[in-house]
Amino acid sequence: MIDEIQVQNLALIRKASLSPCEGLTVVTGETGAGKTALLSALKLLMGARASADSVRDGEDALVVSGRFFGIGKTDDADDELVVQRRVSVDGRSRASANGEMVSAKELSALVAHSIDLCGQFEHQQLMKPANHVLMLDAWAGEKVARARDAYVEAYGAAQKAERELERVREAGEMSSAQLDEARFILRRIDEVDPQEGEYEQLTHDLHVAEHAEQLASAANTAYAALSGDEGALDALNNAAAALEAGGRVDKSLAELANSLREAGYVLEDVAAQARDYRDGIELDPEQLAWQQERISQFKSLLRSYGPRMEDVFAARAEAAETISLVNDSAERLKAAQAACESAERTLAEAADALDAERAQAAPQFAGDVTQVMGRLEMGGAELDCIQERLDRKQWTLVGPSSVEFMFRPGAGMQARPLARIASGGEVSRVMLAAKVVLGAVDDVDTLVFDEVDAGVGGAVAVALGQVIADLARTHQVIVVTHLAQVAVKADRHYIVRRVQGADGPETALSRVEGDERVDEIARMLSGTATEASRAHARELLER
Repeated sequence: MIDEIQVQNLALIRKASLSPCEGLTVVTGETGAGKTALLSALKLLMGARASADSVRDGEDALVVSGRFFGIGKTDDADDELVVQRRVSVDGRSRASANGEMVSAKELSALVAHSIDLCGQFEHQQLMKPANHVLMLDAWAGEKVARARDAYVEAYGAAQKAERELERVREAGEMSSAQLDEARFILRRIDEVDPQEGEYEQLTHDLHVAEHAEQLASAANTAYAALSGDEGALDALNNAAAALEAGGRVDKSLAELANSLREAGYVLEDVAAQARDYRDGIELDPEQLAWQQERISQFKSLLRSYGPRMEDVFAARAEAAETISLVNDSAERLKAAQAACESAERTLAEAADALDAERAQAAPQFAGDVTQVMGRLEMGGAELDCIQERLDRKQWTLVGPSSVEFMFRPGAGMQARPLARIASGGEVSRVMLAAKVVLGAVDDVDTLVFDEVDAGVGGAVAVALGQVIADLARTHQVIVVTHLAQVAVKADRHYIVRRVQGADGPETALSRVEGDERVDEIARMLSGTATEASRAHARELLER
């Protein structure tokens, strides 16, 4: 739930604060006063793309902050989330959540799932049949979700099987030149017979062999310096003996002697290892020549199939697979066809199950939406949900059938696609009815409506206000409206006004109560607040 939104330097807004209540909050005002800017602020908090054009003229950046409760990953209703979005004039955007920097994508994951913003764009989305199946699935819930997941898994397996079948077929039709190339690659690599890790070890061993004399000399010098006559060990032992003698008088010298003896053990070990290393080096010209020839073979493979040995091994595996495909083409083709047919049977079963679940849910969803449409003074209008099985080639991850909402203006009249509805008022009411029905099963905390009252007036406006008020019993609802019949249902009322500031026009947002609210309702009714319109406003508010 939204607790508060603060806006600074966005469009004409210098500074504004909106604190919607738990129920119904309405925002009213003259056209062009700046209501759209408030919705833009909310979209920024939901992770929408930022634009430098939104920054108020003369300012360096816009800042939008919001505090939300109960939308985090925990079930605690008091779980608080404070987010902020800053957009500078150079187009750079920064976002934070509870003081930590986040990306716009992360911000969307935190906030957007809890808010459903229904405006003109969503009306357009309703006109697209591709979105209808998503709405139906959202309403149907877990049953359809399980069937859809099974279908998606089967669809992926069928596609994979089909790709494998196509690969086997292509291999069977491979040209003799391609086959000869694969055989050449396999033969060339197998002649060298590289082993895992051999190249790296060989590179090291060859480097050592080429510097054998230098390394033997270094090890011998170290050994002599440590263990030779008057070497480091002799000096250390003499020093330790002297300290031990003094330690019989002062124990602190004995402790130093012990430290030297321990150091002596380390030096003895290093000396022994240096000696063994020296003795272990063999100056073998034949071995050196073999290593040089071997490394040359490896480098030849790397030039052709590298740059890494992993690439060489991959080239060999691919060539071996190609030859195997050709040699065993009949058996492989038979196995691939069987796997493809099995995957298609599984997919068909999953498709039937998904269609069955949607077919069961569709009339129930359409009936619920039709019922709400009736409350919205749409007479005998009905919503039908039509599902038609597609050809196999037309199946997608969404499903094997098309789902489309059809609008029937009245009983006995022909149902037509929603996209052909001419009346903007009808579109708005169908969308609202769908939102009401979806609202009964969704996890959205806040519903925001913009232009939901387009083309609506009279008794329809009264009905629309009542439906929105009912929806606000289970959701936090924010409505931007021009209808007094909707505004009077609000639990909290804000007015957006355009005022003249010190450096130009500004958008001011203020909460109204009492007589101020009566005056705003009167203005919405008649354009100006007269005694007659105020009386009408008071009557509506009391009712």
